[in-house]
Amino acid sequence: MNNLVYLSEIAINSFISLALMEDVGDGDHSSLASIPADAQNKAKLLVKDNGIIAGVNLAEKIFFKVDPLIQFHLSMKDGSQVKYGDIAFNVEGNARAILKAERLALNCMQRMSAIATKTNQMAKMIGHTKAKLLDTRKTTPNFRMMEKWAVVIGGGYNHRYGLYDMIILKDNHVDYAGGIKQALENTFAYLQKTGKDIPVEIETRNLEEVKQALAVGGMQRIMLDNMNNEMLREAVKLINGQFETEASGGVNESTIVGIAETGVDFISVGALTHAVKSLDLSLKAF
Repeated sequence: MNNLVYLSEIAINSFISLALMEDVGDGDHSSLASIPADAQNKAKLLVKDNGIIAGVNLAEKIFFKVDPLIQFHLSMKDGSQVKYGDIAFNVEGNARAILKAERLALNCMQRMSAIATKTNQMAKMIGHTKAKLLDTRKTTPNFRMMEKWAVVIGGGYNHRYGLYDMIILKDNHVDYAGGIKQALENTFAYLQKTGKDIPVEIETRNLEEVKQALAVGGMQRIMLDNMNNEMLREAVKLINGQFETEASGGVNESTIVGIAETGVDFISVGALTHAVKSLDLSLKAF
């Protein structure tokens, strides 16, 4: 977790290029029509909300992609606590270039900062326990890289990045396969046949399924899905450290502390990425 291998320069540059193509098309005609080509200006990133700032590093890359000659003056690093009125960074350079990069930088930072803020709040709530806060695949298509990056900036941990880097046998897999035992045995046979070294997690919905998973063994983690706290404690006791445990389902600010105190190793929260309100940020000329 959190090795951030997905944050390669190639992947980031590809994202920025595609996003600029979507926004700019054949030209920013508003700026081309109204601003002289050689005009030089300054702008500042104004924070208009309270929270954790995220995406500053990405914003710098966006501005440099648009114009390598832009000067980027950093005031606050990713992960910094910010409040209304703070200035995260200043940019200086070609006016047309600043305006071309503005919306993409703001769109990314506003969403990333919201995710980092929510993650930070929930991670602090369970800081007295051993439980680690995980994200999920409930992300925005083509923006997963930035959303998972924001979770890490906020103090959380990344779960699997996609379907290819971890096997999670969820309820539908189990039901389609014919049960816990068959799903696991099929999976281990597949891994042996293909020679793939991929960690395996099995989702369980009750204590009987936990017992079935333990009878087969071989997985790295057992997910305890939508169990109440009493059942979670019993499941953790049954597993007894043989495998990692992950609580999932029904996790929010009012339930997460109780869940963490049951002794689970991980808590996955889809709402970190799919249910946040963007932090209010603005780029202002000065």
